[in-house]
Amino acid sequence: MPPRFFIESALTADAVLDLPDAVVRHVQVLRLSPGDAITLFDGRGGSHAATLMEIGKRHAVAQVGARDTSEAELPFSVTLAQGLAGGDKMDWLIEKAVELGVTAIQPLQAARSVVRLSGERAAKRHAHWQALVEAACEQCGRNRLPAVAPVATLEGWLASAPATGARLLLSPRATASLPELAAARHDHWMADGVTLLIGPEGGLAPDEEDLAMRAGFTAVSLGPRILRTETAGLACLATLNAILGGF
Repeated sequence: MPPRFFIESALTADAVLDLPDAVVRHVQVLRLSPGDAITLFDGRGGSHAATLMEIGKRHAVAQVGARDTSEAELPFSVTLAQGLAGGDKMDWLIEKAVELGVTAIQPLQAARSVVRLSGERAAKRHAHWQALVEAACEQCGRNRLPAVAPVATLEGWLASAPATGARLLLSPRATASLPELAAARHDHWMADGVTLLIGPEGGLAPDEEDLAMRAGFTAVSLGPRILRTETAGLACLATLNAILGGF
């Protein structure tokens, strides 16, 4: 398949487009040549076949072709509300969540979060995560960019998040099985969507879990094993894909 590149500006068929600097660098790394086929998408749905016309040291020009309306999205919406994880774990799980079809990602500052983000540092991380989303979409074939929200506190997010769809909290204290609930409520979750709340390293504190359940979340389990934070959300996404038809 031709290499895929995200373009922020809206794409139209038959346009001649100066490619942005980041794409130019990628084209050069891949050693592409004039006449090579590429695919462009703008995050608004669909993609365009395109042909490289010129490649210079600091610029590249492409001729935009016809729009392809095919998509690689899940048949249901799913938001991953993820407690901030340390090191490169947050980067890794955001990338993989995009590959598994997540619709939106909400990074959360929780009591046991190893990382503390605020102000300029939080803004830089948010921009970095958005770039990861774009690169993951290029790689996995998605044409619609999942939204990455700014970092919020768990309490603030619970107070303001829309109380729609299934609201699920992965917890070692849970007795309800996520696979069983997904199978039993298949049609409702497909129609209304799912929000998954995952704690950071060490999980959510007991009072945070209680707060979430008072806000309408149901505690669910994936079995007797305790999963790391960078595994838990991805395992839930894979489970939902398998049961609700994402695969």
